[in-house]
Amino acid sequence: MDQRALVERARRGDHDAFAVLAGDAIARLDAAARLILRDRELAKDVVQDTLLRAWRDLPGLRDPDRFDAWLNRLLTNAAIDEARRRRRRVIEVELTPIDAPIPDPIHGLFDTDEILRAFGRLPVDQRAVIVLRYYLDLPLADAAATLGIPVGTAKSRLNRAVSGMRAAVDADARAMGAPAAGGGA
Repeated sequence: MDQRALVERARRGDHDAFAVLAGDAIARLDAAARLILRDRELAKDVVQDTLLRAWRDLPGLRDPDRFDAWLNRLLTNAAIDEARRRRRRVIEVELTPIDAPIPDPIHGLFDTDEILRAFGRLPVDQRAVIVLRYYLDLPLADAAATLGIPVGTAKSRLNRAVSGMRAAVDADARAMGAPAAGGGA
């Protein structure tokens, strides 16, 4: 059964149809929440809250073909709200891969730990745009719509995030006496 039919059935109160939709999305939602929040248990709570809200608000979804984008938006907003509420809470970062490692075509240029450390230093709004653009592979316009911001703001946040990550990796490399990532001869 296609997703549109499942959404239509779930909108009419079919729990089984919603369970299929949630089952198809839960791994993606959990991974995105963990990347944004950097806390496995908090991410699970946000995913659960997102799915509860989705069930509650599903009858109001105007376009069933946009279910995934709508669900991404619910999750991203919930994760950002939770991060803001817990801003002063110390977060322990668990550096475990989400899936099997992807072969690095530029092997040795950057170490995964350096990237994760640099990513972890970003503010939550910048982490969110990176997750939407590069992890969930959304076009920038869709990432902006998901965050409820103009495309120009999304571009700016993405640019600041990438620049911030580059600067953090370069600073770490200088601190360890290694050449900077973007350094020339």
